[in-house]
Amino acid sequence: MSLSTFIKKMRDITRLDQGINGDAQRIEQLTWMLFLKIYDDKEYDWEAMDEDYESIIPEECRWRNWADTVNGTALKGDELIRFVDGTLLPTLKDLPIPANCPRRKSIVKTVFTDIHNFMKDGVLLRQLISEINECDFNDPKEAHAFGAIYETILKLLQSAGSSGEFYTPRALTDFMARHVGLKIGDKVADFACGTGGFLNSARGWLTPQARTIAQRNILSQSFYGVEKKPLPYLLCVTNLLLNGVDEPLITYGNSLTKSTGDYTEADKFDVILMNPPYGGSEQVIIQQNFPSNMRSAETADLFLILIMARLKATGRAAVVIPDGFLFGGGNKAEIKRELLRNFNLHTVVRLPTSVFSPYTSIATNVLFFDGTGPTQETWFYRVDMPEGYKHFSKTKPMMLEHLADLDAWWNDRQPIEQNGADKARKYTAEELEALQFNFDLCGFPQEEEEILPPAELIARYQAERAKHEKVMDDALAKILAMIGGQA
Repeated sequence: MSLSTFIKKMRDITRLDQGINGDAQRIEQLTWMLFLKIYDDKEYDWEAMDEDYESIIPEECRWRNWADTVNGTALKGDELIRFVDGTLLPTLKDLPIPANCPRRKSIVKTVFTDIHNFMKDGVLLRQLISEINECDFNDPKEAHAFGAIYETILKLLQSAGSSGEFYTPRALTDFMARHVGLKIGDKVADFACGTGGFLNSARGWLTPQARTIAQRNILSQSFYGVEKKPLPYLLCVTNLLLNGVDEPLITYGNSLTKSTGDYTEADKFDVILMNPPYGGSEQVIIQQNFPSNMRSAETADLFLILIMARLKATGRAAVVIPDGFLFGGGNKAEIKRELLRNFNLHTVVRLPTSVFSPYTSIATNVLFFDGTGPTQETWFYRVDMPEGYKHFSKTKPMMLEHLADLDAWWNDRQPIEQNGADKARKYTAEELEALQFNFDLCGFPQEEEEILPPAELIARYQAERAKHEKVMDDALAKILAMIGGQA
């Protein structure tokens, strides 16, 4: 099926339903239905591989038994709406979870905890089901198509103003996953995983390394995430399932609610990839879960402390962090002191301000560090806008090729100076401490404001005003000529 045709049909159908108001609800409706279809297709695989397999979903609620439009046994009209609202969703939300239940089963209940059916028209709902049934997600080609559908859903979410905080450009997630030394057996975590961009990039990098059945089984249980919002959580689980991660270890909740002092070695990870939420303000009760000298109301600061608490001694991390962290003092300086003294902060990548445009203009950076020992030296590298670009945007996002120069520099690090300013340079830990942990280094050149004498400033202003007035007078004259000179 053509991706553009599929998406258009989905939107056309749901736009006719009076119960759906806007893209955010349309996307939630489509996503939970896709999840059930994908899960049902996966269950056919699991049944083929294990003759004793039993679904956790009651028979009447399995997609094949109420939504089979291919064989004509799907429910219709008002009966369909009554079933979905009165039986299906309540049943899935209250599924009994037996002890030692496999994650691939128990996750069904968690996924539907805060999911809703917005559609009110049973005829339209059946049409939507029929279109979804055109996809066979056990077919690798269809599975690949969902990857594109998934990307489209993310873009629709952004347009709906619902996901700027948890969406990271694919080019950046792929680059970060590429440069943390991922290998089979690594446990990979994202404590604010959103729609799972980082976990999926890590999966994409590791999959070619999994050449045996044993390695593929290990890979399937290598990804751990936490997300506190229901829709991105559902998207994350769905995408991982579809891409062969049969045990998606994704938790629905808030990573910051547990004291960092309570984590043991068993709670630590080999690799942490994250773009923590930033700009948020956490309550005092949350801040109390963190060491007193580093406590902060800023969400990103707390996540960085959490990452340091949950990274193995041999672990590696890549974390997106806002500019304010680099030059901030106080508790931010204490966090940076901790980072340098107990971790090897080997690279700081400065990103252009428009990487997350148009959803935020906050400048960001990527910290690469590991647990091999205290920092000896840190390289700073500035990623400039590619030639021909003034800024990135929704229609012209950052692409992996825009990071090619950084990629080439990574394994052959040399200082770089451009126009009298540092683009790449290394600093020792002692130098950074002497700077009072101000990491605002190798930044973007600032345009200096030209200060003119008052008389010259007035003359320039008058000249600019005269120029604009002439343009306006010319335009007005043309308009008057077109309407026959009538004012």
